[in-house]
Amino acid sequence: MQRPGPDDDAAAVASPASAPGASASGFGAHGSGAPVPGTPGAVHRGLRERLLRPTAVWCGFAVVHLYFLGWMASFFLHGWAFSDTEQYREWAMAGYNAPVTDAVSPWVYPVLAQIPIMLPRIAGHDLYLLAWTLMITVLNAVAMWFLLHRAHRPARGELPELVGESSEAAHDGPAPGDVHAAASSGARDPAEELPWSHGPVRAPVGQKTRADGEAPGAAGPGRAASSSPQAPRGSSAVLSRQRSAAVAGWWWVVFTVFLGYLSFARVEGVAAPIVFLGLLYAVRQPVVGAALLSVATWIKVWPAAAVLAMMIALRQRVRIVLTGVVVTALVVAGVLALGGIEHIADFALNQGSRGMQLEATFSTPWVWAAVLGIGGSKIADNTAINSTEVYGPGVDVMASLLQPLLLLAVAGAAALLLRALRCGADRGRLVYAGTLLLTTVLIVFNKVGSPQFMVWLAPVIMVGLLHDRVRWRTPALLVLGIAATTFVIYPLFYTPLIHANPVMAAVLTVRNALLVALLLWTARRIWQLGSRAPLDAHTSGQRRTPGPTLEA
Repeated sequence: MQRPGPDDDAAAVASPASAPGASASGFGAHGSGAPVPGTPGAVHRGLRERLLRPTAVWCGFAVVHLYFLGWMASFFLHGWAFSDTEQYREWAMAGYNAPVTDAVSPWVYPVLAQIPIMLPRIAGHDLYLLAWTLMITVLNAVAMWFLLHRAHRPARGELPELVGESSEAAHDGPAPGDVHAAASSGARDPAEELPWSHGPVRAPVGQKTRADGEAPGAAGPGRAASSSPQAPRGSSAVLSRQRSAAVAGWWWVVFTVFLGYLSFARVEGVAAPIVFLGLLYAVRQPVVGAALLSVATWIKVWPAAAVLAMMIALRQRVRIVLTGVVVTALVVAGVLALGGIEHIADFALNQGSRGMQLEATFSTPWVWAAVLGIGGSKIADNTAINSTEVYGPGVDVMASLLQPLLLLAVAGAAALLLRALRCGADRGRLVYAGTLLLTTVLIVFNKVGSPQFMVWLAPVIMVGLLHDRVRWRTPALLVLGIAATTFVIYPLFYTPLIHANPVMAAVLTVRNALLVALLLWTARRIWQLGSRAPLDAHTSGQRRTPGPTLEA
């Protein structure tokens, strides 16, 4: 008996005869499985189908981006900037490598960040914010186009199934909505080799083969099974991936509603679309993915987490390292030519002097100490670096400990990935789960903890939803909760927070607790990937039986 699920997209396409006699619930009684027109089921299904079309996602994208353009217009029409773009404008107007006249230097960011900072200068001082907003919009549109119109297409030799779905299903059973898709599209057995997985391609024990001698899901030399004449491009596996892309697109639209005030005003808004594109190609074309992620790392440091996950999980680690070295050499050569080589490492060397920023996860005890007036704890501005920090007994000790704790946490995450890899876990899943784990580690164990750091989580969640929207639902919802609580903190009620308002301290605590929950979920997920791999390998040959089983 097949287990239906709430996310049964592929089943709606691939199994028209799955609900005979279901007219009482709004479905036809003649084995069609289609909702009776006019019933709530038909209306709901029709609305869902419309929302999952790329056109609908683009409409949502346009509405949200037009809103933020209007918001920014309330500033740039007066010749003003918004939030950190005020600082960016000063740097841009001064020019590259100009003498620093205030406490904050553009070299606080990796050097390639100065390219997007300088680019809006072409619009002039008063319209700098307009040019900046349009630049972010264009980058987001490029990323959305790849998500909706390219990501679902299978690469040569790859079945367009959800990445790693089949081998995990051997242990967990079919995920909701994926059984019919596997049956109708000839999805591969877990024993068959994906580009990043272990093991030879072979037909499951007892499975019937096609006339040409291949198993129904097996890919012939140099081609994907779904690309064969027997599996046209409109197969349910491709349609399922298209729907996953739409779900990921809508998730990003909602995420932008909450954190657009940060992504449209920080360098993170430039790096995030590049990171998404890098992750999109990380498994299929590791050199392309590594190049994009290396460029993004020279804009903001956090994409190095994805590069590290690729180096651990993928076989092409030498190429990945060489790609990063080449990108870095080109960056250094450019700085040597333009000047400023003495500042190229400032973004890393100048972090040690910072204290514990207000929003950092490990600052939470001192936030409550300030709220309750314990031990002279307080929240105050650090004008030297333009940040708000916590002060009180033990803060300096914690600030000095967090740097080595961060390194230990990264090492622990890497060890967890290596353990899963040695146990035979799917390499593609490890890249995405490892990126999420390492990125969350960089946030949770960071003494800075700025609100814009939450933008770091968006690219990997989008790629995770694209490849396995069922199992990535939990982190996707957690990150939306993180985004919503961050929105309440900034821009809505940041002033009450810095004045030790207890309600806002509670909101900040919830946000930080959600970050820790995300960290624990991801660590547990990677542990399970390694723990179940031997069982998957043992049972993969016996999972499928001839023909009728999947249709039962």
